[in-house]
Amino acid sequence: MTTIEAIETIPLRVPLRHHYKGSYYSMRNRCTIITRVRTSDGVVGEAYNADTDEEQHEVLGIIHNEIAQRVVGLDVLQVEKVWQAMLPVTLDQLRDRAIPMQAIACVDSAVWDAVGKYAGQPLWRLWGGYRDRIPMIGIGGYYGSSAADLEKELGFFKAEHGMVGMKFKIGAKPPAEDAQRLRQAREIVGDDFLFVVDANQGYTVNEALEFLRLLGDDVRLRWFEEPTRWHADWRGLRDVRQRGNVNVAAGQSEISRVGMREIFVNGAVDVCNYDASWGGGPTEWRRVAALALAFEVELGHHEEGQVASHLLASVPNGTFVEAFSPTRDPIFWTLLANRPALVDGELPLPQAPGFGWELDEDFIRRHRADG
Repeated sequence: MTTIEAIETIPLRVPLRHHYKGSYYSMRNRCTIITRVRTSDGVVGEAYNADTDEEQHEVLGIIHNEIAQRVVGLDVLQVEKVWQAMLPVTLDQLRDRAIPMQAIACVDSAVWDAVGKYAGQPLWRLWGGYRDRIPMIGIGGYYGSSAADLEKELGFFKAEHGMVGMKFKIGAKPPAEDAQRLRQAREIVGDDFLFVVDANQGYTVNEALEFLRLLGDDVRLRWFEEPTRWHADWRGLRDVRQRGNVNVAAGQSEISRVGMREIFVNGAVDVCNYDASWGGGPTEWRRVAALALAFEVELGHHEEGQVASHLLASVPNGTFVEAFSPTRDPIFWTLLANRPALVDGELPLPQAPGFGWELDEDFIRRHRADG
């Protein structure tokens, strides 16, 4: 038996050059947590997760003060047992359960990296190995960008890196203005480039339907992500899907398979973008993936390409891995020292065991947020 001996964390915070605005949220820093699980055999599982800023210290506190005492001494290869040992940290009803689920995700990801290293296999193969590379789309179109900014961003995604499409931000402006912004993007980039739109829960049902009506056939959408406000629940998603005759995506705002089950059962989505880094790690994501396959729902993943690429490549119904521009996510473009170039719009998966990523230690030293 090879046991967990210690858990270490390194929080990172990188100030962004621009203030990025979506529908009703904004980003000034790109943050993450590197988690290392040390085992009795000397194998170290390592992963980085999430984009939590203000709550980062809470996630770290849960890992060190609550999770560590529950999992140290357990067999690192008994992943389900380790995961169940962590679950009680979510039971405090006076605490936002999303925070401990992020903490679980950090440890679970590092545990899986250790498992892959013991098996001598990359995780995409260990989890199913459906393909060895996955198409990539960019994320952009933030509010406040000029036409020149948008053209530069699209050039980075398509011309420079060969990405197959883009997730475009909408939801904060009137539907007519958002539709015109998307038409402008289509005119810049041409027809051989797909678009997803992401309202980040910014529209009412009627506004989402109005956006689709105004857009018409000018831009064909691969899917419409989180079109409606949180209080519309799965009913809002279902209404836009059925009345708007459009593929709808959601899932990143759920933190468990139970929440996703309700969305699937009620026919609310065509694409599930559950986030392993927000919702309990790869272990819980793979449970959601099994449900999605049963309901014939495609799978995406909210950001986090370093984890998402392995998960999406492992299953037959995976869609696209996502990446921001380097100014929005310097971590993905700089921390991953061995990140490969895209090939025909697809990200080749690492062949090294576990997640297979090599982290840039100089970048870590420069952006540590723990003093």
